[in-house]
Amino acid sequence: MRVTSLGYRTDVALRVAEGAEVTDRGDCLVIRSPDNPAFWWGNFLLLRAWPRDGDGWLDRFAAEFPQAAHVAIGVDVAAAEGPVPAEFADLDAECSTVLTCTDIHAPGHVSTAAEIRPLESDRDWQQSVELNRRCYGEQTPSDFQQRRVATRRRLTQAGQAAWFGAFDGSRLVAQLGVGDAGGGLARYQDVETDPAARRRGLAGTLVWHAGRFAAEKLGASTLVIVADPAEGAIRVYRNCGFADAQRQFGFARDAT
Repeated sequence: MRVTSLGYRTDVALRVAEGAEVTDRGDCLVIRSPDNPAFWWGNFLLLRAWPRDGDGWLDRFAAEFPQAAHVAIGVDVAAAEGPVPAEFADLDAECSTVLTCTDIHAPGHVSTAAEIRPLESDRDWQQSVELNRRCYGEQTPSDFQQRRVATRRRLTQAGQAAWFGAFDGSRLVAQLGVGDAGGGLARYQDVETDPAARRRGLAGTLVWHAGRFAAEKLGASTLVIVADPAEGAIRVYRNCGFADAQRQFGFARDAT
């Protein structure tokens, strides 16, 4: 199965770089991250076509992930091709915007007060976990986030990605990642800003710095980022030169 969605194509590429297993079932891909089974979008089905009533995808997911405490199903299409099947009624539907950029530029408001640099030390990476907790609170289990940060660190040490932080003194107040997704593509990951440090231009400044790194160090010609169209962050990306390219569809829920 050849993935055509830029969002999922780059998602899968980064999951593979992190150590995920991908199995092609013909009508779907099974993406499995054995090191972090609680990572929803590291353990999911990616369907070739829009789901229809009677396809039985929830049973298929349960068969592939019998121990999972979640359901996560992506669809490799650029537009909805019919109604949502009845069996997906209890899942949260996600329709995200995939944005691309071939010429990154500085945002209108560049932060000059914060120090922008890659995360390197043990303390840096521990602060990455702490920042995520400040952004999302108890929504993110501690063990899950510790595993995600360990994976990100391995990827950066292998030269396949970088994780950038904005530091107010010694305190990490914003972060994001960018990774090599192959074929001249680089994919941004998890843009996060401390709620107490917003509206300072930190996210846009990080996006700009990471984009320049991706072009110069990863050889990327096209930058890819996926965003919720209802969230204000999408304006930050557009202000740095990103433009809407596709839509991305997914269905997920906690199964506990």
